[in-house]
Amino acid sequence: MNTLSDFEIKQRKYMPAFPKASGKPTPYIPGYPYEDDEPMAATGFHAEQIVTLADQFFRYFEINEHIFVGIDTFIYYREGDRTKVVAPDIYIVLGASKFPQRRSFYTWSEGTAPSVVFEFLSDSTARQDRQEKVPLYLVDIGVQEYFIHQPDLERPAEFRGWRRSPSGDIVEIAPDAEGGLFSETLNLYFRWKEDTVTEVRLLRPYLPDGTPITTSREDKALKEAAEEQRQVAEEQRQAAERRAREEQERRQAAEAELARLRAQLANR
Repeated sequence: MNTLSDFEIKQRKYMPAFPKASGKPTPYIPGYPYEDDEPMAATGFHAEQIVTLADQFFRYFEINEHIFVGIDTFIYYREGDRTKVVAPDIYIVLGASKFPQRRSFYTWSEGTAPSVVFEFLSDSTARQDRQEKVPLYLVDIGVQEYFIHQPDLERPAEFRGWRRSPSGDIVEIAPDAEGGLFSETLNLYFRWKEDTVTEVRLLRPYLPDGTPITTSREDKALKEAAEEQRQVAEEQRQAAERRAREEQERRQAAEAELARLRAQLANR
């Protein structure tokens, strides 16, 4: 029988609660473009950040079929108006079916808006990300939380977030002592660290108790290390059993030799 790991138990405990979207999954609506000539990521720093965080989201939310994770795809938020479109680096939609995949996301057809949006600052978009996009996402589109982060180590560190209050006001999320921000919508804590391998200022998600959400690469390394430890333990067990067996055989041989000598003495 399969048993849940400690992380899987926590994963189920901390998974956010939400209603299902009122619409239906919509892969494509004719007449709405779904691609442009812009690159997915501004730099390699941004690409590493997007791929890493998206991978963590895919892995963490895979147990819930009604959480959709989008990466740099168009979000149309007003039916009939193709100019009302954004393409955030990463967005998460609680309540929307994970599959099928979409070419774009249409809020009126899906019956919901993205729940949380992440933008990673670049020189060409930083001003818009800090200013215009805050009311655009939170008011015009109806996003619940919006985060921005600077992954480029050659730029000053910047990690900020905003959310809509119950009254509808825009409130900036206060950081903790370590500069981290808590997402009430996702029930996850976020903070960045400098990755010495990739030289990227990586934004990473953590469970509310501080447990990190690993990447696929990290999870593979952990599983390989665990398997190596299991093999070492198995080899040690087999060696111990072999030594015990050899000791028993030596003892039995000695006992047999002693019995033979006693028998010889008795026959003299």
